[in-house]
Amino acid sequence: MNQHVPLFIDGQFRKSVSLEWLDVTNPMSNTVIARLPCATRDEMDEAVASASRAFLDWKEVPVPERARLMLNYQHLLKTHHDEIAKLLSSETGKIFADAKGDVWRGIEVVEQAANIASLMMGETVENVAAEIDTYSLTQPLGVCCGITPFNFPAMIPLWMFPLAIAAGNTFVLKPSDQVPLTSIRLAELFKQAGAPNGILQVVHGQKDQVDFLLSHPDIRTVSFVGSVPVARYIFQTGTNHLKRVQAFAGAKNHMVVMPDANKEQVINNLVGSSVGAAGQRCMAISVAVLVDGAKEWIPDLKEEMTKVSPGAWDDSAAGYGPLISQKAKDRVLRLIQEGKDQGAVCELDGSQCVVEGHPDGNWVGPTLFSGVTTDMSIYKQEIFGPVLVCLEVDTLEEAIALVNENPYGNGTSIFTASGAAARKYQHEIQVGQVGINVPIPVPLPFFSFTGWKGSFYGDLHAYGKQAVRFYTETKTVTARWFDDDIPTGPNLTIHLR
Repeated sequence: MNQHVPLFIDGQFRKSVSLEWLDVTNPMSNTVIARLPCATRDEMDEAVASASRAFLDWKEVPVPERARLMLNYQHLLKTHHDEIAKLLSSETGKIFADAKGDVWRGIEVVEQAANIASLMMGETVENVAAEIDTYSLTQPLGVCCGITPFNFPAMIPLWMFPLAIAAGNTFVLKPSDQVPLTSIRLAELFKQAGAPNGILQVVHGQKDQVDFLLSHPDIRTVSFVGSVPVARYIFQTGTNHLKRVQAFAGAKNHMVVMPDANKEQVINNLVGSSVGAAGQRCMAISVAVLVDGAKEWIPDLKEEMTKVSPGAWDDSAAGYGPLISQKAKDRVLRLIQEGKDQGAVCELDGSQCVVEGHPDGNWVGPTLFSGVTTDMSIYKQEIFGPVLVCLEVDTLEEAIALVNENPYGNGTSIFTASGAAARKYQHEIQVGQVGINVPIPVPLPFFSFTGWKGSFYGDLHAYGKQAVRFYTETKTVTARWFDDDIPTGPNLTIHLR
């Protein structure tokens, strides 16, 4: 029997009373594995009201106690790491190794949340005027919310609510309606870690539920990860309702390959970063910019991509899993056909891919195009599938100009043996996250995830110090104390007075 995905409101898991339910499917077979409610307005109201009440107490909890909750939580996440990964695989189709990576990158952010005390520190200047000191305090905002995508159902929620809650806020999470099961398990473990009732809520639904969160007067911040048109809508709607918004959008990530680069390393990294996770990563490399002699490497690249094939999550020979839905597959196939029609050379075509034993899955095989130009749809659009397009230029200057002209700025890489070329590239490129001989330069959580241009709407980015600033407000205090206020008498203990 298909399970009914519960809501998590005021510390309790419960079945929704909604009359509108959605199917959650396994993308390897498109069979229904769960039924998901679109939460009613009353249920949404109750979730926000519970978070608002909980905030009044939670903001007063000492910072070390909030950090200890995160220590307990990361321990439980590590203990249940493989179990969460299997659940994640069942709803995304990710191969097990990739699913484990999804969970682990989320755990790393929870570990950073356990360091919240140092991240909340303010600043002090003594004697800004005669006997007057000024100092700043970092204080929580209130109820925050997160709207998360299908492609990283563990990592991206864990980018959001642990840091927000550690900073003293409460949180309403609305996971993707395609992958809700992982978020519910994360909430179960959070409750088990000792989280007080109400500091985390999990609600489900689609646009109506998102619009409710974007317009609710008690929601202070909105975090979103998803496609460009939706990110733009989230940002505009949220800010119109006077909310602080960070909206992470699409990408078209380029790897610039210099002719002096290590050929084997380039090809291995291009293959993994383009077709890994079926290309369903916002940091996937989807464009190879081959400089001068590097263009001769396409036959070798094709040979290595031919060796990779999709398969079931528990198939050790599988390189990646299916696309998330039939709709997503149809879109990728349409773009592959458009690439052919517009004159690109399809060196390797995965559009007819079949996986034995799983005839109804959303499979697309590795696909490679050469002879691509910047006016083709396979270059201009984010394909979000296991498709790599190759462009050719003569110089590093041309490569930099090409990348800078692209409207997206999430991530980019350069592979080279030249320190001068790498230095020039990192300095001149207009992209927020740069890899030097690293294909997918996703920073660890003590830095921040810093996409630029059309890949991000907002000003403060995810995790790291910027996320703490996103989830907090700064209060500046200017103080003067008179001598007759100094207490008298000794204090013979280590306790503060």
